[in-house]
Amino acid sequence: MSNPTSSTAVSSQYADTIARLSTSEADFNHRLDTLLDWEGVSDKAVQARVEEILASVKQRGDAAVIEATNRFDRLSVSGMDELQLTPAQLKRAFDNLPTEQREALSSAAERIKRYHERQKPNSWQYEEADGTVLGQKVTPLDRAGIYVPGGKAAYPSSVLMNAIPAHVAGVREIVMVVPTPDGVLNELVLAAAHLAGVDYVFTIGGAQAIAALAYGTESIPRVDKIVGPGNIYVATAKRAVFGQVGIDMIAGPSEIMVVSDGLTDPDWLAMDLFSQAEHDEDAQAILVSWDAQHLDAVEAAIERLLPSLEREGIVRESLRRRGALILCQDAQEAIVMINRIAPEHLELSVSAPEVWLDDIRHAGAIFMGRYTAEALGDYCAGPNHVLPTSGTARFSSPLGVYDFQKRSSIIHCSAEGASELGKIASVLARGESLTAHARSAEYRILD
Repeated sequence: MSNPTSSTAVSSQYADTIARLSTSEADFNHRLDTLLDWEGVSDKAVQARVEEILASVKQRGDAAVIEATNRFDRLSVSGMDELQLTPAQLKRAFDNLPTEQREALSSAAERIKRYHERQKPNSWQYEEADGTVLGQKVTPLDRAGIYVPGGKAAYPSSVLMNAIPAHVAGVREIVMVVPTPDGVLNELVLAAAHLAGVDYVFTIGGAQAIAALAYGTESIPRVDKIVGPGNIYVATAKRAVFGQVGIDMIAGPSEIMVVSDGLTDPDWLAMDLFSQAEHDEDAQAILVSWDAQHLDAVEAAIERLLPSLEREGIVRESLRRRGALILCQDAQEAIVMINRIAPEHLELSVSAPEVWLDDIRHAGAIFMGRYTAEALGDYCAGPNHVLPTSGTARFSSPLGVYDFQKRSSIIHCSAEGASELGKIASVLARGESLTAHARSAEYRILD
């Protein structure tokens, strides 16, 4: 690792494109907190609208779903049969893909499946000396609901990342919802649903789709857990139905944090930042380095390459709102910042990235070395791309097989074991003044 290049606040000819921060600035902590500030669920007006939609779907079922879908997706359907895709339609979409796309989708699916197969937990038991058996039973969910975003972009990769772990976990039925504004179907999304073995696909989105999955309707089966990211209405609805069903997380905008030692091609790093900024205007892209000249070079690359992007407007707005190039003192300070930010995606574009791992406590996914672009993880590396955002990597993990399973404790006492445990339980229960507990345990104590 190179020595830090000392610098005070860095002036920039590109100040309007992306912010420049330095840890040596007196107001750095305040500026960083402001940059990171994000409330994943909406204001009262959006919450009120979502609550109205949820109540309507709960009371009126299919009719409310159709009404909301016609309104928000600009459709004119009259029955749920027009909003459900058949297995034959999904297969036809897969079969009709160009060979290159079909092979890429299949290769990605196989890699995702192979990775998640290694996550499968096992049931276990052990027997104590007195014959008491204790253990854990792992059981898959009966039915999972998958929300796949539509609108600004289509995400066949999200279909694979959500459905394949559910299949590996042993989920019996998978119900997918995907909005199709103006009735536009994305063939890659349908093909991915076929490849991933999705059982039901409904072309609905927004809060009405979350409500349908959580409560069930005449046509849409109620699920046990809802996974997958969506817009502010989807996030608000997921939070509202939690408890009625399980959810994976409240997903915020996409994020990337890149740490560079100054030796990676600036064009590579600029494009890595763009790869997340192009998701939407609220996405966040941050680069940290202790080499000021390197940050200058990356900033110049950003300005030069921006006009070449198809989604230039979105990227430019994302960088202006929430992007930053940050000068720190050294690698140790960079690690402190990683754990403070707890990024969704972390690129360690440094020599010997493996030596950093023990010190990194909070990150959704860690991309090691100069050649490991975050985009590879989005599509085909194998690990899941559904990751904790907005600092929640401090207490959350990537979506995985374990999210589609639950664990039951197993307790099987022998007569001798029940007698010994009963003596302990009796003392503790009476200490809590729960005498029925105590007497229940005492009945099993041997004379």
